[in-house]
Amino acid sequence: MSIALAQLAQPLSFDWIEQIVVLNGTVGRLLLASLLGGAIGLDREIHRKAAGVRTNLLICMGSAFFTLLSPVIAGDSGSNKGQIASNIVQGIGFLGAGLIIHNRSRINGLTSAASIWVVASIGMACGAGLYAAASVSALIVIFALEVVGFIERRANIKTFTVVYEARGQDQAHMMQSILEVMDKAGQRLVGVETDAIGELQRVCFSLTTIKRQQERFQATLADAPGIEKLLTFRDPEED
Repeated sequence: MSIALAQLAQPLSFDWIEQIVVLNGTVGRLLLASLLGGAIGLDREIHRKAAGVRTNLLICMGSAFFTLLSPVIAGDSGSNKGQIASNIVQGIGFLGAGLIIHNRSRINGLTSAASIWVVASIGMACGAGLYAAASVSALIVIFALEVVGFIERRANIKTFTVVYEARGQDQAHMMQSILEVMDKAGQRLVGVETDAIGELQRVCFSLTTIKRQQERFQATLADAPGIEKLLTFRDPEED
């Protein structure tokens, strides 16, 4: 107890003072990185993407912290103070690759992978003290995800995948109707899944095209003979 009291009675050493000064400059950078990463993650969370608030927040804050640690670990005599920070890009590349899904003829998750890649760069900017650049970059990312995505949909140039589920009593009749509608639409029927629940027959397949063609195809298929009910589902990982 006496040793501990004696240590407390001693004035702060220069190392402690230096760490407090560094801490004051560090906290703001980490908090800003967390805020910007969380804002982008919230946008992705609203659209039900795999990389949401927590993922983007942690990536942005972690990138900022690695950027801060890089020159500290290298030391004053280190020749490469950005060695740790430079490896962030490679690490994020592996993480982004895990978000990309190749399903039959579809590739999903490219936008999610690109978003966490740019979130890491925003975190690095925060770690380097480039607050204005990091904030502007975050605004550009949100603009690209929301406004540009809206323009793509309104201009009818964005293709997306819809999963169709046709229900009826005669599976062969449903398949024939689906093939005829697909032929008229100039689309190829792939990835068909069929099953039965009692007397109810189900045929499921997916179609990737623009919104206008999806609406036209859905209206035609709903009136096709043999199909008693038609359900549609959007892929939650579709960008």
